[in-house]
Amino acid sequence: MITLYGIPNCDTVKKARAWLTDRGVDYQFHDFKKQGVPTALLPAWIKTIGLDRLINRKGPSWRKLDASVQASVVDATSATAVMMEHSSVIKRPVVVWNDGGVTVGFTPENFENRLA
Repeated sequence: MITLYGIPNCDTVKKARAWLTDRGVDYQFHDFKKQGVPTALLPAWIKTIGLDRLINRKGPSWRKLDASVQASVVDATSATAVMMEHSSVIKRPVVVWNDGGVTVGFTPENFENRLA
């Protein structure tokens, strides 16, 4: 089962969910705000996606963080702590596909390729 992780009011998450639904693709939605960040999955996400792509340093949630918190993100351990406390800094959506692959973000082309 495909699992899409994110925040329901995020525009990109809305687009990704609509795209999957419109094509009749079964998936589970994991709401970071209600269900929390899946701590056990973060190490694999960081390894697969990389910190630079997983943390959205251009988004408003990152910019609102105190400079000392931003500066503290230097490795997987420190990044995990910040993502656990501030889930909105995680680029969305994170998708775990049927084959175990992990992607971040949404474009119709990338989703189509994953399902082909």
